[in-house]
Amino acid sequence: MTASEPETAPPPRRLGDRLEQALEHRADVEGEIERGAAEQPPRRALVRTIVQLAICGVSLYLVAPSVLELLASWRDLDEVAPAWLLAMTLLQAAALVCLWALQRVALHTRDWYAVATSQLAGGAISKVAPGGGAVGAALQYRMLTQAGLARGSAVAGLTASNLLTLAIVLALPVLALPALVRGGVDRTLVEATVVGLALFGVLFAGGAAMLVADRPLAWVGRTIQGVRNRLRRGSEPLTGLPARLLRERDRIVATVGPRWKAALAAGIGRWLFDYGSLYVALTAVGTAPRPALILLAFCAAQLLAQIPVTPGGLGFVEAGLTATLALCGVPAGEAVLATFAYRLFTYWLPLPLGLAGAVLHRRRYAGVSPAPAR
Repeated sequence: MTASEPETAPPPRRLGDRLEQALEHRADVEGEIERGAAEQPPRRALVRTIVQLAICGVSLYLVAPSVLELLASWRDLDEVAPAWLLAMTLLQAAALVCLWALQRVALHTRDWYAVATSQLAGGAISKVAPGGGAVGAALQYRMLTQAGLARGSAVAGLTASNLLTLAIVLALPVLALPALVRGGVDRTLVEATVVGLALFGVLFAGGAAMLVADRPLAWVGRTIQGVRNRLRRGSEPLTGLPARLLRERDRIVATVGPRWKAALAAGIGRWLFDYGSLYVALTAVGTAPRPALILLAFCAAQLLAQIPVTPGGLGFVEAGLTATLALCGVPAGEAVLATFAYRLFTYWLPLPLGLAGAVLHRRRYAGVSPAPAR
């Protein structure tokens, strides 16, 4: 190395070192995110909104028959015992609490009230507005800054929590494959609970390894990159995926800080309680396929909900979940009723809860000036 060449520091190997290095660049990352959002041209945004509305209208027209068929099953909801509905209510409440706990860690705040009310309102608007995910995140961001949270912290915290929850749900199908290969019965609620606890342990151990060490995550990136390039030989090869995954991981670690274990546990709990409510819905209608099969159907439904052409994946989730449950061996009638019960708790009931969250948030923080950028 010559005297004119700058000395390059070795990459950090320990989590604490990597956390310290990432925190040094956090302000720059937050500033880039905020500047990118502020520089959106108004005309371009208007055209984009019009296109989204048009696509949403056509998509809703195409999926309307499946949605109407599903809604027609409300008459059969009286076949579900009230105890099962109570169990689904408690499981969905637990999933919400886990999500709020994750966001509190990522946002570095102790304010349960602001996080809960803003998440309920943002989650509700994301289920009714075209391109709902971005709209819901923007609403929650505004509500959090109104509650006194720094703008940069709000952006970084919401981004990190969303990345972590998405990464967990993408990992779930991989964990279901060994159970499918192993076979077995696994049809009772007790066995399903044991499977859920085992999933929690495996996910936590795997997630901790990804956050602490570089090699496991880099191996995942290389594997995905290699499979994609083999499947699409005629297109330009994908490169740099391992490095990108490591950068996103470091962003999450820098945001959640030393409480990454709590954030990881909360993120896993958010999905496992949600999955549990789907399994309870199937048990309530008189069918209980193997938990691994239901887990795959659950993951497919969550991925369909990410399709931005309809709010909250409306229509796509209903049709896809009913179809995948039928492939798992659930009779058509029971699949439709279980899907309706599940979507009642995960799509329709959050709408009035979101309105209540917005009202409660406005009552407490009305007249409060938005927080500064830092």
